[in-house]
Amino acid sequence: MNLHEHLASAEAAIQAVKTLGDLNELETKLLGRNSPVGEARRQLGKLDPGDRPAAGVEVNRVTAELNRLIAERRGELTRVEENLLLADDSVDVTVERWTLSQGTEHLVQQTIDEVCDIFIGLGYRVEQGPEAELAWFNFDALNTPPHHPSRFESDTLYLDFGDPADEVLLRTHTSPMQVRYMQSHKPPLYVVVPGKTFRSDTIDASHLPVFHQIEGLAVDSGIVFSDLKGTLAHFAREFFGREQRVRLRPSFFPFTEPSAELDVSCFVCGGASASCRLCGGSGWLEMAGCGMVDPNVLDMAGHDSQTLSGFAFGMGVERLAMVRHGISNIRVFIDNDLRALRQFR
Repeated sequence: MNLHEHLASAEAAIQAVKTLGDLNELETKLLGRNSPVGEARRQLGKLDPGDRPAAGVEVNRVTAELNRLIAERRGELTRVEENLLLADDSVDVTVERWTLSQGTEHLVQQTIDEVCDIFIGLGYRVEQGPEAELAWFNFDALNTPPHHPSRFESDTLYLDFGDPADEVLLRTHTSPMQVRYMQSHKPPLYVVVPGKTFRSDTIDASHLPVFHQIEGLAVDSGIVFSDLKGTLAHFAREFFGREQRVRLRPSFFPFTEPSAELDVSCFVCGGASASCRLCGGSGWLEMAGCGMVDPNVLDMAGHDSQTLSGFAFGMGVERLAMVRHGISNIRVFIDNDLRALRQFR
């Protein structure tokens, strides 16, 4: 086979190749040592001196043309393989993909945030207090005598019990922050304190050993009981609905005098049903304890009870959420049941 025929047949063979691997094998056959081109190069030395230049030019021309054809085909096959690879790696953005469901804040935290927002709108600050508390702040500074039943180990979880001078406990309410805040700030004082509280209670439908409270405190000159009632009435209507009625029912707390319980009118039956599952037919729902700050508490916090007055209130967060959403069992808040939690996104 002369070089002209070799070149003509090689062109068709190169175009017929479908992969880069096959092209590499064909390149060896067309330009390798045992190819017609390689044989022609070896024969150059045997030609007459006068014929060698023309023969050498022809060999180089055929070699160059074959290299050009092979290079062009290699480029075409490379682009084809790259396109196939890109097609395999492509992502169809129109196809719906599986994703993790978006989480949300727990109902307890949602309730805390909403209550705090209501009081922030009234000019209150939001503060935090220690969960491990001294007995002096938890009891003594709040006018609670040493013989009070709440100070027994059967009611309170102590970290260091026995020496009344430095007993450490897990706070039983958020009220210790009343004294702490009054000691570190000058009047006028308007503050709410959300946080965990701890009591030695057995878990049942309405009790948990760890639950949440929101404490409120206002201390200023000229504060009277009607300010307390107006503040809590505004809160109840903002939280439960504008049509809700409130009442303050006489009660007793060591650190407030006079003291009261805040009741909100039942928003399920309005008192019209004797079999109401929420209020039991009374028409009222107990929401919070409150009262005017006892003068002894003001004095122990370093303020003059002759010139200053104030009110305080404390409400259970779980209780607020249960009443508002019709939850009958407090265990819902700790069961981590997604079926329940997803209802309050």
